[in-house]
Amino acid sequence: MKNDIEILTDEIVKAARKSFLELFENGEEYYYCSLVTIPEGFCPIVSAWSWEALKREAKRQGCQEANIKWSYADSPYCIFGEENFKDVTKLFFERPTMQELDDDDWDKEFNLRLQSMELAMKKLDEEGLFEKNQSRDSVCVLVEIMTPDEINTKIALRLNDPESKAMKSWLSEAAETFE
Repeated sequence: MKNDIEILTDEIVKAARKSFLELFENGEEYYYCSLVTIPEGFCPIVSAWSWEALKREAKRQGCQEANIKWSYADSPYCIFGEENFKDVTKLFFERPTMQELDDDDWDKEFNLRLQSMELAMKKLDEEGLFEKNQSRDSVCVLVEIMTPDEINTKIALRLNDPESKAMKSWLSEAAETFE
């Protein structure tokens, strides 16, 4: 019998796989693929950036590409494939309500949710999903909490080769580090 994290991970894998595969059908070259949640531990969303989308969106917004390059919310692919996450949303709602948990239980529950997201992205990476339109070295695979949190950097380092072109770029331009 599967435990809670395995159940959540399996559902996130199914939903994220379907969403990213649908997204990659456009043939663009992606450099950023992420599952994003908020500190309340809601169901994750997909956000992604391709080089082509970055050029279009920077022009549309009238800004420098660097200003939006790593912004999940500015991506035209933010919340992509939301309809694929219905079963994940249902599972999250069946779990304890975050607002009603004490601090210790909140930490345990939030970490379980975050870990299931990270495991899902790791499984999809092992399947070769993030190499559909680009080399794996050129895409940064992330699991993020918004607002920014140092855990985002720790997860990024576990999911990516720190020496890859994309990861080096993300670490120098967007990584969250707090002293």
